[in-house]
Amino acid sequence: MEASQILAVLKKKLAFLSGGKDRRSGLILTIPLCTEQTSMEELSATLDYLLGIPSEKCKARGFTVIVDGRKSQWNIVKTVVLMLQNVIPAEVSLVCVVKPDEFWDKKVTHFCFWKEKDRLGFEVILVSANKLTRYIEPCQLTDEFGGSLVYDHLDWLNKRLVFEKFTKESTSLLDELTVINENEKGSQAEKERSSESNILPSFDPETVLQTGHELLSELQQRRFNGSEGGGGGTAWSPMDDELLAQPQVMKLLDSLREQYTKYQEVCRQRSKRSQLEEIQTKVMQVVNWLEGPGTEQLRTQWGIGDSIRASQALQQKHEEIESQHSEWFAVYVELNQQIAALLSAGDEEDLVELKGLQQQLSDVCYRQASQLEFRQNVLQSAHEFHMTAQDLSQQLDGLLGMLCADVAPADGAAIQQTLKHLEEKLKSVEGALQSLREKGQVLLDQMSTQTSFSYGKDVSIENKENIDHIHSVMEDMQLRKQRCEDMVDVRRLKMLQMVQLFKCEEDASQAVEWLGELLDALLKTHIRLGDDSQETKVLLEKHKKFVDVAQSTYDYGRQLLQATVVLCQSLRCTTRSSGDTLPRLNRVWKQFTVTSDERQHRLEMASAFHTAAEKILRESPELAELMVDVEAYEEVETVGKGLLDRLTVPVIFPDGSEQFFGSPGDMASSAESIRERMKLVEEKRFLQEEAEQRLDEEALEAGPRES
Repeated sequence: MEASQILAVLKKKLAFLSGGKDRRSGLILTIPLCTEQTSMEELSATLDYLLGIPSEKCKARGFTVIVDGRKSQWNIVKTVVLMLQNVIPAEVSLVCVVKPDEFWDKKVTHFCFWKEKDRLGFEVILVSANKLTRYIEPCQLTDEFGGSLVYDHLDWLNKRLVFEKFTKESTSLLDELTVINENEKGSQAEKERSSESNILPSFDPETVLQTGHELLSELQQRRFNGSEGGGGGTAWSPMDDELLAQPQVMKLLDSLREQYTKYQEVCRQRSKRSQLEEIQTKVMQVVNWLEGPGTEQLRTQWGIGDSIRASQALQQKHEEIESQHSEWFAVYVELNQQIAALLSAGDEEDLVELKGLQQQLSDVCYRQASQLEFRQNVLQSAHEFHMTAQDLSQQLDGLLGMLCADVAPADGAAIQQTLKHLEEKLKSVEGALQSLREKGQVLLDQMSTQTSFSYGKDVSIENKENIDHIHSVMEDMQLRKQRCEDMVDVRRLKMLQMVQLFKCEEDASQAVEWLGELLDALLKTHIRLGDDSQETKVLLEKHKKFVDVAQSTYDYGRQLLQATVVLCQSLRCTTRSSGDTLPRLNRVWKQFTVTSDERQHRLEMASAFHTAAEKILRESPELAELMVDVEAYEEVETVGKGLLDRLTVPVIFPDGSEQFFGSPGDMASSAESIRERMKLVEEKRFLQEEAEQRLDEEALEAGPRES
């Protein structure tokens, strides 16, 4: 009996196996009676179904039946207890009738069951719900009896339906797979008939296996997790293997996996035989086309063309041929992969045939691919040769145009750039000619090996025309390049002279700029006059060296301008820059000369001032015999005032313009230094005068005493 057949009855929960056990490890069967009239037929059907679930070993331990009569009448309870004798007489060990607290006559009910004990074959006890734990552990009782065992009847019923469905489908699938696998072991003719019939199982093996694994996983999880209730004893679940036959599920899965593995091998063998036949057909199709129409297409294509356009047309035609071959080569790649897969997993009887097909297919395809590649290489080399020849011709035309044009230089940099451009073009022409020779030689070498791919066709006449064309192009380019080289030599000499001319003019202008920078540095940075005579002498020496540098710069500029005159006469041209360079050079030099002379005079005055001041300051005013002459003081004052006055006067250039040394602050600093030293000299003069006055007074006092 299947649960699906009495699903409506089972949903009523007239009886159930909660998974709990009594102290003898016997299963507990619960019959919850309700206030409504219980159908004995439905209860009997439910008990028959439930008693068919446990194993014989489990049944041998006996059942403890709990008849919950708290919501039912005594007559119904008695009928149910008596019915157990007919349904499960040998398996019942104990019947616990859970009585209500009132209404039943205890003496009558006890006497009736005691009277029928021998005939029933099992013991019946009346017990209150709160005293049921005297016979059964609380952890093995459900919550309606005060226990902690968790039981979900709908969940149990759903799992039973899944289990029975899996059992039914797996058993049917096993029978079908066994028949299919046994038929495959027959003769070759039977194999062919079996392959033609292509018998498929009624159920999908993968789906059935997945259902079984999920069911087994659920059973194992329930077995090891169990319910959370109950203090002592082992946790129990209604989906235990003794209730839902976990070993049966495992056994079915093992058998199903075994037969399914064999069935997969059968399908693989069928697929391999079908694939092998299909491969043989496709291999012959590829071989026949490549050796027939494909070969004929290549026999008609051997020219290289005499120009870029002609070579491009030949390449386009070859691409069309390659496109047709590519479709068959794609089939070859697919077939080769299929054959390789079969070889890696094929039987010994198929290896020789497969290797033969693979070798035949590879030989034909590689030979045809080599011929296509050779033809493509020849056309590519011819195209590159014609491209290089055209590029070289254009470069020679451009170079000749440059050589025929007049030279109109703007400056030295422009003529230098023009010369560099001319050299680059000539070098590019030489490189292009060398590349043309190399590409021509490559093409000639390929033409010499073309006979081996001619399929018996005589191509010597066509090759001779191609070879003559290649040599003719290379010789013509060589002659044109030689003529251009001769013209470049003449143009190079003239341009080098022009470069030298512009270089001299640029250097002369640079000399003017340098001289101007020296003048600017002289006016802005050569300001100090020294704090003593020694420092002033050092500054004088540095100034002389600075003037020498300026003199050499001026001389260098004059020499360059003289060289430009000579070069202009040689080239028969007038320079646009040397005309104003010489006046600028002379003007800057005159300004520098005036400024350097003024700097020289100021340094000399400062030297004289510091020398005279230091001579006075070194003398001791306390010694009479070392008294300084008044003329020395006056000299210091005169030179100092003259130097201060000169610091306020600007440098006047020949053109009337004026320029001061440094900034006003710089001049004020130099003047302050001079005034400080003049102040020291003045103080010493004052001390000396006081000393002389004291001496005079002492002399006057001494005179009367002597008289």
